[in-house]
Amino acid sequence: MNTGAIMKHQAFIAAIALALAPVLSRAQEKFGARDGNITFFSHAPLEDITAVSRNAASVLVPATGAIEFSVLIKAFEFKKALMQEHFNENYMESGKFPKAKFNGQLKTEPGDDISKPGAHTVQVDGTLSIHGVDQPLHTRAILTASTDGTIQAECKFNVRPEDHGITVPGLVRDKIAKSMEVTVSITYHKL
Repeated sequence: MNTGAIMKHQAFIAAIALALAPVLSRAQEKFGARDGNITFFSHAPLEDITAVSRNAASVLVPATGAIEFSVLIKAFEFKKALMQEHFNENYMESGKFPKAKFNGQLKTEPGDDISKPGAHTVQVDGTLSIHGVDQPLHTRAILTASTDGTIQAECKFNVRPEDHGITVPGLVRDKIAKSMEVTVSITYHKL
């Protein structure tokens, strides 16, 4: 090849690389948070139970839909200290099972880019691990991408303690609902 042909070939490759750069860098964009809110609520005839953690960690990769969550069990705060103590020691055994985790995928409509500004409803499918027991989780979530580059995620789903090997003693079984409503609210920032 002569010098002119080589330069044209190199210029062509450079143009392709420049054109693909935004796509390639975008495919590797990750969003994360360390201050996600997870609340669970149990309604029972004698007493409602609510606990909140404001320390959930999560990573989201919009291009692939991969999502992971992790929350320390001891990070859940209750209104009553005794309730929190019983939750950690008697039910969740947080010394033995310190974290709850979720690993899954967001499924969008074809062509929907969840990092573009606006609200996006997605299907969430994955595995929820609580108390050392993995269970499939399927729910819907709303992700709202803003022009400042953040993504707000909101979802609700139910968890049955017995599905995760959590034993509720007979004396308090009527005080605790068979299913807990879990609400997740998290704001992701580019990593």
